[in-house]
Amino acid sequence: MVQTDRSGCPINLTLEQLGDRWSLIVIRDIMFGNRGTYGELLAQSEEKIASNILADRLKRLTASGLLTRLPDPGHKQKVIYKLTEAAIQLVPLLAHMGAWGNRHTRPSYELSVRADLLERGGPALWEAFMAELRHIHLAAPAPARSVFAELQSTYEEAVAASRQARAE
Repeated sequence: MVQTDRSGCPINLTLEQLGDRWSLIVIRDIMFGNRGTYGELLAQSEEKIASNILADRLKRLTASGLLTRLPDPGHKQKVIYKLTEAAIQLVPLLAHMGAWGNRHTRPSYELSVRADLLERGGPALWEAFMAELRHIHLAAPAPARSVFAELQSTYEEAVAASRQARAE
């Protein structure tokens, strides 16, 4: 077996899996944007990911066990990407990254409200969100609370408020 890891440090090993910008963006878009196909991920990318980079990251994330590929029952030539348990467990990491970005960068209002909600909700909200992601991606029982709906409505309200402010 050929070892490709540079060290056994857990931070290094995590970065070997997630260290490039695009891998986390793809996971974010599947997790928070509920995008599951190549076409959705490409067309709805806020960062305008290139098609060849997206294809490569989907392949890498699938090979590393963070995504699974399932046939699309509605279209024989398409696949649907689902998060694995390992990817779902990235919710706290992404919540911390969003909180850090809110404090130390200049994010747009619309794109920062979900990070703010996740930070304020803390571990209890993250656990509820992970339970919902397990339902969506792993066919676990549906939780009573829809954190995804809360995050989405918060985002939509922020977009509407920004549009109204620009119109005035």
